[in-house]
Amino acid sequence: MSFNIAETFELLYDKNNNVAYKALQELQKESIETDCVYPYMDRLSEMLDSDNSYIRTRGLTLIAYNAKWDKDYKIDEIIDNYLKHITDIKPITARQCIKLLPIIAKDKPELKEDIFSALHKANICIYDDSMQPLVHKDIQKALKEIEKL
Repeated sequence: MSFNIAETFELLYDKNNNVAYKALQELQKESIETDCVYPYMDRLSEMLDSDNSYIRTRGLTLIAYNAKWDKDYKIDEIIDNYLKHITDIKPITARQCIKLLPIIAKDKPELKEDIFSALHKANICIYDDSMQPLVHKDIQKALKEIEKL
C-alpha cells in the first residue's frame, strides 16, 4: 500500500481543491480494486450534508464507488439522502450525483427502483435555463443506463 487511507481521507476536506481532488482520485481508484475505503462509509454519508458542494460531491462519488463493497447495507440506509442530491442546490453537484447513480444501481440492484423513481420525479426547474438541458440530458442518460442493467 503506497499511501495511507486515513491520511488521504482527511485530504478530502483540504481547503486546496487540487489537493482534495487528488485525494478523491486516489481513493476512487482504490475503491475500484479493494474495500479499504468502505470502513469510512459513515463519514462519507456525513459529507453529503456539508455546506461545501465540493465535499458533497466527493462524498457522493466515493459512496457510489463503494456500493459494490456494501455488505452492511449502509447505502440502503442513506439512499434517500443521497437521491436528494439529484437536485442539489449546485447543478454541478447534481450532475455528478446523476452520473454516479448507474454505478449504485448496478452494484445494489435492490435500490434500482428507488433510483429510477427519484430520477423520474426530479424537478430540474430550480436550475437556470442554461443548466436545465444539461441536467435533463444527464437524467435521460442515467435512466437509459439503469434500464440496461
